[in-house]
Amino acid sequence: MTTFTKIQDNETPVISVNAGARLSKINPNIYSGFTEHMGRCIYGGIYDPGNTLSDDNGFRKDVLEALKELDIPVVRYPGGNFVATYHWLDGVGPKDQRPARPELAWLGTETNEFGTDEFLKWCEVLGTEPYFCLNFGTGTLDEAMAWVEYCNGTGNTYYANLRRKNGRQEPYNVKYWALGNETYGPWQVEQTTKEAYAHKAYQWAKALKLLDPSLILVLCGETGTTSWDYYTLKECLKPTRATLNSNPTPLIDMHSIHMYTASPNHLPNATAPLAAERAIEIASSLIDLARIENGISPDEPRPTLCFDEWNVWDPIRAEGRFGAEETYTLSDALAVGVFLNVFVRKSRDLGMACIAQSVNVISPLMTTKEGIVKQTTWWPLLLFSKYMRGWTIAAHVACGSYEGETSPAWLRSTKDTPWLDVSAVLGDDGYVNIVVVNVHEIQSFKSKLEGVDSSVQVFTVTGSDVTVTNMKGKEEVSLQESKWDGNGEYEFPKHSLTLLRWKARLENRLVW
Repeated sequence: MTTFTKIQDNETPVISVNAGARLSKINPNIYSGFTEHMGRCIYGGIYDPGNTLSDDNGFRKDVLEALKELDIPVVRYPGGNFVATYHWLDGVGPKDQRPARPELAWLGTETNEFGTDEFLKWCEVLGTEPYFCLNFGTGTLDEAMAWVEYCNGTGNTYYANLRRKNGRQEPYNVKYWALGNETYGPWQVEQTTKEAYAHKAYQWAKALKLLDPSLILVLCGETGTTSWDYYTLKECLKPTRATLNSNPTPLIDMHSIHMYTASPNHLPNATAPLAAERAIEIASSLIDLARIENGISPDEPRPTLCFDEWNVWDPIRAEGRFGAEETYTLSDALAVGVFLNVFVRKSRDLGMACIAQSVNVISPLMTTKEGIVKQTTWWPLLLFSKYMRGWTIAAHVACGSYEGETSPAWLRSTKDTPWLDVSAVLGDDGYVNIVVVNVHEIQSFKSKLEGVDSSVQVFTVTGSDVTVTNMKGKEEVSLQESKWDGNGEYEFPKHSLTLLRWKARLENRLVW
């Protein structure tokens, strides 16, 4: 949590950090990823058989090596909009017998060469956990239960035996399962109403938890700010006594929300992810409201939020049907930094967040036949995933703020938009790490830092201006490392992201 006091732009900003005030544990799953059968994410992205850069499984080794740097805990699959017409049985068994199908979400052809077993093998090689999304469009409950049985079954049953026949003896133990994707949207095959969805999700959840009580089920929310979110939570968060006496387990473990932001103008673009912060706050309140109205015991686990699609994306600039290959600027990198600051600040409420997507499609990582390109947005993601883990700690910022138009427009009346956007953590290694995003396009800020105990390691992401990219054979935005003695004021460069890191001394510090 970071609090804010507005001061004049000509006053010296002050950032106060209390390393002893541990507020909430950060779930590592906020640094999760997402892969979808869309554009070049799968084919030519993580899977590229025949390329000299691929291993015997067809997995791109350079992509795996890069993604391992991020220590990604969970990867969502296979969509996304794609999943509304996806039938998982098409993608298992001998590859030469798998049917090619018309793909309606992104208007292509799905060969099914890469399917469940290939993805789960890729996850094992990467060292990450899978998160599957169920087909709530053309799919059936029987099909969903069969997929769970195929992945997790241990008995002498049909789909567990089919997995064994296909070469995998031991269960995969897939924990995370989403009850559909964006089923509210007119872009979806089998778009539905909130009433119909809530009824279906509740019934599917009952059956799935009977089959495997260890599953973590994710309800399909919208943006966290809508009547869809309220209604589905109200109808699906029920006391366990109201569900199945033979299986007294809460049916819904998480509630998903999605948000993409973008603006052609730098300041609305860089501050837009603050809308995600307000969305998390509203959705968290809706969870509490549903629990109160439905009389759920405080002893029952409280669902968390699953922000399982987020990024900077302009779907007109980078159309999905053409692969959605965004070219990211420094401005976009700063927006990603603000998104990640939001997730750290709201760690109490977040059980997972998945950047959409992991390779090529609106991604910080791009492939060519010869190698990979790390876009501008790669660097904030790397810094956060490496250092911003542990506990969210108390911080306060006093600085000036941006007062112009925001995107979305409603953000202006609901959140402050300070020039310096800050989050702070105390790592399990005893180090304080704070990220400061200076969104100002032309002004650096010499700032006073309170709570610095020792010499400071500094990581800076910036470039010559907010429009520079890394996509034309030149790395215009990269990571610079330096040191600061911790004395006096620190100057945060214009249009920059800075991570400051120092060893905490907690023995004399007030614990809030």
